[in-house]
Amino acid sequence: MPILAAYMVPHPPMIVPAVGRGSERQVEATRAAYVRVAEEIAALRPETIILSSPHATMYADYFHISPGREAEGSFAPFRAPQVRFHETYDEALVQAIARQADACGLPAGTRGERDKTLDHGTLVPLYFIRQQYADFKLVRIGLSGLSLEEHYRLGQVIQSAVEETGRRVVYVASGDLSHKLQPYGPYGFAPEGPAYDKRVMDVCGRAAFGELFDFDEAFCERAAECGHRSFVMMAGALDGLAVDAERLSHEDVTGVGYGICTFHPRGADGSRCFLALRQRSEEQRLAKARSKSDAWVRLARASVECYVRNRRVMEVPEGLPEALLRSRAGAFVSIHKQGRLRGCIGTIAPTRASLAEEIIHNAVSAAARDPRFDPIRPEELPWLEIHVDVLGEPEAIASEDELDVKRYGVIVSRGNRRGLLLPDLDGVDTVRQQVAIARQKAGIGPREEVSLQRFEVVRHT
Repeated sequence: MPILAAYMVPHPPMIVPAVGRGSERQVEATRAAYVRVAEEIAALRPETIILSSPHATMYADYFHISPGREAEGSFAPFRAPQVRFHETYDEALVQAIARQADACGLPAGTRGERDKTLDHGTLVPLYFIRQQYADFKLVRIGLSGLSLEEHYRLGQVIQSAVEETGRRVVYVASGDLSHKLQPYGPYGFAPEGPAYDKRVMDVCGRAAFGELFDFDEAFCERAAECGHRSFVMMAGALDGLAVDAERLSHEDVTGVGYGICTFHPRGADGSRCFLALRQRSEEQRLAKARSKSDAWVRLARASVECYVRNRRVMEVPEGLPEALLRSRAGAFVSIHKQGRLRGCIGTIAPTRASLAEEIIHNAVSAAARDPRFDPIRPEELPWLEIHVDVLGEPEAIASEDELDVKRYGVIVSRGNRRGLLLPDLDGVDTVRQQVAIARQKAGIGPREEVSLQRFEVVRHT
């Protein structure tokens, strides 16, 4: 049986009267829409409600699904301890989701934190639902630091597990929109804030879920959004289904965006398998990019593939340009997957007999020895984008005034501590940011005296 319906809802504690103490009247349109959602859920009479929350237990590389038999929570942190809930988990459905996730290599399950306290991202939807309907069990799912595509995949697993168990299920995707909509709001204002809200409400109001993948992470971060991954997971749970969508409300009077949309499936639709469409488009884009790669990038890719598949460092191949064979230089190899950094290792100065060897060894290190990431797996190879930055000779400078974040990389040194940051990186827009990150990488405090060097790079893509 497919999911009966899905709902995109916010979670401002102040909308609960015992918390808001009158301030909830500021968001009356959101409250009225919430009541309608709760009434719809009551009419559907689901056996289980699956709820994804940005404030549930969250790991960088793992989806945490409600452990144990039950959980409870209250609005005590918001001065309303009398508003409390005790929820029973649907253990059979939790186990089905975890088992199917494991079978397809998706890191999800009940391992890790055993905290049985419900978060406010879960409690606010429950507050409205419980006023209309009580006869259901709960599955609460946390988000992760994994890609949007992985969140969508977990949604697909959820859909499959629901069908396996035959449960009558409603999905609730909890998440606020931007937190930077008004200068007087708790996080101030950023132009990306209103842009995010307008765009996500349009996409969800049309159930155009494939467009949720197109939100750049840096844009989302500047908008300080909360629920995007929750919405993507919900979209995955509706994969391959025609959907009637309705936008019920959107408000931004508190400086935080609150949006509510409803989604009612009405049968299979093969044109709405958005992850498959995304992957085909990505395959075509990557194939085109690889066809234009120069010898530097082709060498780095060959080195990554050789090591990941065979656990062997490749020899320098024949037929390389003389510039790779006869020159020596420091080089960085950067690996990205689905727009996210997957590994980056390099050398400031040459350590090998040739630039070709420098790239081969640094590519292996980026793929398998970057301490921030797990080693790259063979199944990831088709989705990797690889860049090579060849460093020029560093030169000492007297101050940050001689830096240009787009043109120059920076080396920050104090004694034997040294941090480097390449130029023209996404999300690094000012010299102050660039130097601060380099300091952090070196373990140098913001007030410690440092020496600065700058360098230029030749970037190969």
